[in-house]
Amino acid sequence: MKSDSVKTGTSQAPQRSLLKALGLTDEELKRPLIGIVSSYNEIVPGHMNLDKICDAVKQGVAMAGGTPVMFPAIAVCDGIAMGHIGMKYSLASRDLIADSTECMAFAHGFDGLVMIPNCDKNVPGLLMAAARINVPTIFVSGGPMLAGIMRGEKKSLTSMFEAVGRVTAGKMSIDELNEMEDKACPTCGSCAGMFTANSMNCLTEALGMGLKGNGTIPAVYSERIRLAKHTGMQIMDLVTRDIKPSDIMTEKAFMNALTVDMALGCSTNSMLHLPAIAHDAGVILDLTIANDLSKKTPNLCHLDPAGPNHIEELNEAGGVYAVMKELDSLNLLYTDIITASGKTVAENIKDAVNKNTEIIRPADNPYSVTGGIAVLNGNLAPEGSVVKQSAVVPEMMIHEGPARVFDCEEAAITAIKAGQINAGDVVVIRYEGPKGGPGMREMLNPTSVIAGMGLGSTVALITDGRFSGASRGASIGHVAPEAAVGGPIALINEGDIIKINIPENRLEVCLSDEELAIRRSAWTPREPEVTTGYLNRYRKMVTSASRGAVLEIK
Repeated sequence: MKSDSVKTGTSQAPQRSLLKALGLTDEELKRPLIGIVSSYNEIVPGHMNLDKICDAVKQGVAMAGGTPVMFPAIAVCDGIAMGHIGMKYSLASRDLIADSTECMAFAHGFDGLVMIPNCDKNVPGLLMAAARINVPTIFVSGGPMLAGIMRGEKKSLTSMFEAVGRVTAGKMSIDELNEMEDKACPTCGSCAGMFTANSMNCLTEALGMGLKGNGTIPAVYSERIRLAKHTGMQIMDLVTRDIKPSDIMTEKAFMNALTVDMALGCSTNSMLHLPAIAHDAGVILDLTIANDLSKKTPNLCHLDPAGPNHIEELNEAGGVYAVMKELDSLNLLYTDIITASGKTVAENIKDAVNKNTEIIRPADNPYSVTGGIAVLNGNLAPEGSVVKQSAVVPEMMIHEGPARVFDCEEAAITAIKAGQINAGDVVVIRYEGPKGGPGMREMLNPTSVIAGMGLGSTVALITDGRFSGASRGASIGHVAPEAAVGGPIALINEGDIIKINIPENRLEVCLSDEELAIRRSAWTPREPEVTTGYLNRYRKMVTSASRGAVLEIK
């Protein structure tokens, strides 16, 4: 066992004395040592229940003959961090999570790991760590929040952010806003729609690193506790059979995850996280393939913000496996590969049933014949940009309008709330990329205010930052190269005409190459906003969004 390096033999007597100081017995030290990586804290609603999940996992490990030992991982709540300096730390926390988990796992010689994430950056951060550590590992999330109900209608965090715009536009009273505030987020769990957290928890299932239901069983269901116990038991099978993340997270598995991503209509943030996870798994995931996959993968689900349904409905309809079963009917998945269940994909989905064809459309009757996400290229985004096309209204799939240029999120929000943005405009928010932010902030506030003010079907927004999975509309993010390194988005002037053509995967500014060259020669880099601490180190090391914003030493 790997843990023999810290608990077996005469030379390990000092280490054993420290392990016994924890209360561990000789009997426990003879068993495989399983690290339980818990993201529990009391500030993130999606993590407030993870103490119960952790206890259930530990019971499962002990029942199956292992010795569970918990250690923590940090978590940032994107919703609470939204709209202020806190959002600069959100994406950056992904690497802290991966790095610190790597440190703990190698320092203490665990034989296996159970990862317990739930929210936006914990899931990819721990998947990155799993790839690096490469001991048998399995995931169980804390589960999604139930949707809120207000006056007979289901609500979620999307509703709250858009309500701010409705109040600004005089379309909602403060009393209604206060009522919604009390009802929109009614339980613990990751926010109720197909936002980033739930997207990544579903894709963990599709990738093969979690058991059935990992992405969809609601946080408050006792079924989630049973799943956690079974996950604790299953890690012991993986340890016995020495099935490691490198056996599971193969190129074929990432292709499966991208395909499921397209069918579910996941958050555009998946286009940052999957390449980053693949990078640590030694797999090259070039997002230029995303459009090829999208062209042959039907979009089967329209979940909030793309539609009125939430993760709880997806769970009742059969969950991720039912979606995969539909995709397999079109021969779109690799089904001969091993997963954390100890079985192949084919074995996992063999008995899956689509129980509600309104929530999960049949493969022969999709919402659209193309996938939920598109990568746009052109002279404004030579390295690409990303849009959740399943959440764009038909009239905005092709759009042309004047640029309204802002050098930070706050300036854009001020202009939007002041009524300075008109139908047809293209709002450009730049210097919010991985380096420029730094930290590549999410732009849920401006997209929500635009939608709440009734401009969602007439105004586009493009940025070198990113969007929350809760954003909807013609919201095009990850524009690369970013403004901070002199990308074309830095060269746009107020009033330049921008052309968006999502069906043809194009994002362009109506400027000649000669004019862009003249503007580039006159452009000077902005002084960095952050020059100390972790964000300064992050700014210096982070790569382009087109590469997953991974960290590299230059």
